[in-house]
Amino acid sequence: MIVLVAVLGAVIGSFLNVVIYRLPRKQSLITPRSRCPHCGTPIAAWDNIPVLSYLLLRGRCRTCRGPISWRYPVVELAAAVLLTAIWLRSDTVLDLLAGALFALLMLAIFFIDLEHQIVPNALSYPGLILGLLLAIPQERFVDALFAAAGAGTFFLLIAIVSGGGMGGGDIKLAAMMGAFLGWPRIAVGLLFAFTLGAAAGLLLIAFKRRSRKDPIPFGPALAAGGVIALLWGRAIVLWYLNL
Repeated sequence: MIVLVAVLGAVIGSFLNVVIYRLPRKQSLITPRSRCPHCGTPIAAWDNIPVLSYLLLRGRCRTCRGPISWRYPVVELAAAVLLTAIWLRSDTVLDLLAGALFALLMLAIFFIDLEHQIVPNALSYPGLILGLLLAIPQERFVDALFAAAGAGTFFLLIAIVSGGGMGGGDIKLAAMMGAFLGWPRIAVGLLFAFTLGAAAGLLLIAFKRRSRKDPIPFGPALAAGGVIALLWGRAIVLWYLNL
């Protein structure tokens, strides 16, 4: 069963790669078929097997030998690992559904913001609504609503005080995280997000990949913090309370 779940995760990860590439470019997610970005040749089904095709083709297009981005197998592997971890930790089908939706949305947002420095409304708005709707049968709607409002307001205040240092996409992403995670896991997610974001920024500046004036996307740190809170948030809170 674990193998089947992992395979399903890799297949979903393959579709997430389509979302990550096409959504910021405002292209259809359905048509045309996946094709090589270098020569435009449609990718055959046997060359579109998650992870395996990348390895067999040695990371190059079969037709033009143009390089295939490393992002494709990484996203497929990450989706497989995330879905498997959530399946192992879920007590109910609702927990599994909510956790899987949240983690896969975070995965797509991580790579889109990393490359384009945007958090698409097409992901954050539906994610916020789904997070609140799924909270109803889980009997935690009020908690989800207040966590979403609190996280969104907190980031809005940061944006106002910093004079635009925090983007509108991050505000909506924080609200979506609150809807899925609730309290106190949203606090864990934001704590890790700020820690990871600060560490990444310092490393980029230290290695001269960014200057102090260059914008650094915060969405990837939020997405990573959200996944950490989803998988280990309760354990972290209990550990802290027992100190």
